[in-house]
Amino acid sequence: MKRDELEALRARVSCEALLERAGYEVDLKESTRRAVKYRHGGNIIIVTHHGRGWFDPLGDEKGDVFGLAMFLEKTPFPAAAEAVAALVGFQLSRPEWRPSRSSVANEAIGDRWRCRRSPPPGSGAWHYLSWERSIPPAIVRQAIREDILREGPFGSIWAAHVDSHGRVVGWEERGPEWRGFSTGGSKLLFRLGPSDANRLCITEAAIDAMSLAALEGLREGTLYLSTGGGWSPATDAALRELAVRPELTLVAATDANSQGDVYAERLRALAEAWGCDWQRLRPPADDWNEVLKTREKERGERKLEKKMRPAACASAASREASPSQGRPLTRPDARPAAREGS
Repeated sequence: MKRDELEALRARVSCEALLERAGYEVDLKESTRRAVKYRHGGNIIIVTHHGRGWFDPLGDEKGDVFGLAMFLEKTPFPAAAEAVAALVGFQLSRPEWRPSRSSVANEAIGDRWRCRRSPPPGSGAWHYLSWERSIPPAIVRQAIREDILREGPFGSIWAAHVDSHGRVVGWEERGPEWRGFSTGGSKLLFRLGPSDANRLCITEAAIDAMSLAALEGLREGTLYLSTGGGWSPATDAALRELAVRPELTLVAATDANSQGDVYAERLRALAEAWGCDWQRLRPPADDWNEVLKTREKERGERKLEKKMRPAACASAASREASPSQGRPLTRPDARPAAREGS
């Protein structure tokens, strides 16, 4: 086939048509408009770009409709092109994709977010971040400036998950007595830092993202991210959208446990697939907030030790030279003053 014929086929045949013909079934509960999840036995394929792209979340395979045909049938390109051509006009059996939440629900998420105030100094949320989590005020203020932090009920905090357009789609909820995610919200990505950063540090919680930012001093050109402890198709698609930037470095700053290592391997596969650099930044404790709290505790102990240390005693030489210590010295040849009447 000529190039223009192949382009026409690519535009007319969806990856979903190939998957349905191959016996895959859509998982509507774990799908979004941008990332439709298909299952067949133990195999999973995520369809992206409105049916024009796909990837294997359990491996490194990805591509367009022709690549999918080659992947599914284990055939060379000519045979795959013929298989794609045979599906021109194929109608999907599933209904047109509709998000699981209506636009009204999405608007309600935004309204709930806007009704909450940013944490002012002295509030319960500020106290929770500063004292219980050791997040420095500079990091808290930066998150407030970026409008990704709100004061939740009972001294808790809300850390926003936003899409590529900056819209709040959900939030992580953390507090002294509470840990959860917004009811009806979507886990996507918490983002702290410049949107055009060329270094992405991915953590598993917004608290850890802020903690790592504090430990690194808000490193220039770095975007600190949190997946909220999950890895949905939408999160995967959002990370892949970020990973296409040139000269990008993906930093797997996930927890120092088995789950964190699994996430780190997923990020490594993503980096290799997109041809960007990859690093594993493993916290010396279980997570980055524990590292930050340990550092701040040691700093506090050193300050207290310095404050309680007694002042060094003055040297003997300085005591002798002091005008308030004893009589002034006289010359060895000085004569004593004559007494009156002698």
